[in-house]
Amino acid sequence: METARLVLRRWRDDDLEPLAAVNADPDVMRWIGDGSTRDTAQTLAGIEAMERQWEADGFGLFAVEVRSTGELAGFTGLSVPEFLPEVMPAVEVGWRLGRRCWGQGFATEAAAAVLRFGFRDRGLERIVGITQVGNGASERVMTKLGMRPERESVDPTCGRPVRIYATGSAEAPRG
Repeated sequence: METARLVLRRWRDDDLEPLAAVNADPDVMRWIGDGSTRDTAQTLAGIEAMERQWEADGFGLFAVEVRSTGELAGFTGLSVPEFLPEVMPAVEVGWRLGRRCWGQGFATEAAAAVLRFGFRDRGLERIVGITQVGNGASERVMTKLGMRPERESVDPTCGRPVRIYATGSAEAPRG
């Protein structure tokens, strides 16, 4: 899938090191789970899990590449938020981009394409977004996507408060 500035694609072997660098950045990981960084082995396990989800569900997390440079920016896509049982059944839109790609609108651009994919190509009727309370950047992206806050909870895997946003196919970005 392509947007004006990005390529959203499946994972390749040469994505491991650039994604491991993203996952090793404490600023990037601050709002993910308990805030711990991830090493190369954990990153590889994550990519393998993303690919298994594609095979099992027909959707998953795309590698996000900057079209003009070929740089791996990070990922965006759809996943099943099993870590938060109270929202199940659900499909979540999510993203993680390296710091060099922040502040350029890439997360919104990529996630808007993913919402269209989920609603149009996968027939989903509702997609949630889950962010830790205090992560204003993610909340701004969700608002730009037309998602609305639904409720707050606590992530049982790390005890941090989270805010759940949601949108339906009628509110999805067009294009």
